[in-house]
Amino acid sequence: MTPQHIRLGLFGFGCVGKGLYEVLHQTTGIKADIKKICVKNRNKKRSLDASCFTFDKTDLLNDPEINVIVELIDDADQAFDIVSTALKMGKAVVSANKKMIAEHFEVLFSLQQQYQVPFLYEASVCGSIPIIRNLEEYYDNDLLSSVEGICNGTTNYILTKTALEGKSYAEAVKEAQELGFAESNPRLDVQGFDPKYKLTILLAHTFGIFVKPEQVLNYGIHHMNKHDSNFAREKGLRIKLIAHTSRSGDEVKAYVLPRFIRTDELLYNVNNEYNAALVQAQFSDRQFFVGKGAGSYPTASAVLSDISALQFHYRYEYKKTFQKNRMVFSNDFPLQVYVRFSNEKVLDELQVVNIKQAFGSKTYNYVIGQVNLDRLLAFNPNEREDVFIGII
Repeated sequence: MTPQHIRLGLFGFGCVGKGLYEVLHQTTGIKADIKKICVKNRNKKRSLDASCFTFDKTDLLNDPEINVIVELIDDADQAFDIVSTALKMGKAVVSANKKMIAEHFEVLFSLQQQYQVPFLYEASVCGSIPIIRNLEEYYDNDLLSSVEGICNGTTNYILTKTALEGKSYAEAVKEAQELGFAESNPRLDVQGFDPKYKLTILLAHTFGIFVKPEQVLNYGIHHMNKHDSNFAREKGLRIKLIAHTSRSGDEVKAYVLPRFIRTDELLYNVNNEYNAALVQAQFSDRQFFVGKGAGSYPTASAVLSDISALQFHYRYEYKKTFQKNRMVFSNDFPLQVYVRFSNEKVLDELQVVNIKQAFGSKTYNYVIGQVNLDRLLAFNPNEREDVFIGII
């Protein structure tokens, strides 16, 4: 198949947009060029000539020479407007906006089918790791049982610093902000919203189901303290923020939670801003993917890969979504967890059962027991500063 020449309309020229511009101009094997870049801030100084930019989205969307729209902006609502309009106009789209995709996934899926145009978003999930393409192509006929991993480079960097260098949570967050891994307000990362959006996308490509983000539990690391770090260190464990989905029969569960990782687990030594995905399937057994999950070049490389695929008219087929025997999403699953608390009433609220271990002192209390996933979702642990919960 002869590759088509791609004329790009690029929305956004921030960290990833600049990275894409640079890697595109260093790559010789892709027949693509950026015709125009749409940006929001008229007063911001930029490295390219002013003629490269516009402030009017219609200059890109209505240009018949532009056949691919690349959306790399922060605003999820504006991103959805851009992407949905482009698809309706018959333009292929590449995006890295995990929040926008997760919140509008079924609509975006329908638009792809209705207008027969590709929408690719490898960069939205695990940075440089090609996990979506592998789930779509390599595992299309293999019975998948689970996909899990570290899907947020910011929190993994913070947890690496607390575990290996003994830094406090506050010190590690500040360092991540100084290096550009964390925003000034890192809420979406440290409370687990960012990996939840990514997990919602993975659910469609793993088990063929569309789930609203609010149906999936996300609980982060922002309430972790020195007692939790010391507990992990004393037991020879590492705390990692894990996005997990797995099936039991025709039921699928999914959650984002901290987990105490053993030394013999593959995720134990994934450090700093690296991401990792562990795929379990019936025939191919376990596959382990590792790569950088934060930074302009790793994300831009995934965007570039999608642009390259569009040269050959590639599109996601969503084969699992069209299967007759569809999976069903459920939060009715038990989990074994570590619960650190100050008031034991929390144990009643969580309905902790089968307690295997308990410890109490004037400053530090914990139990290890069983809690149902739907109970955790109702409890909303992100809002409870006196509690820390992790899978163990």
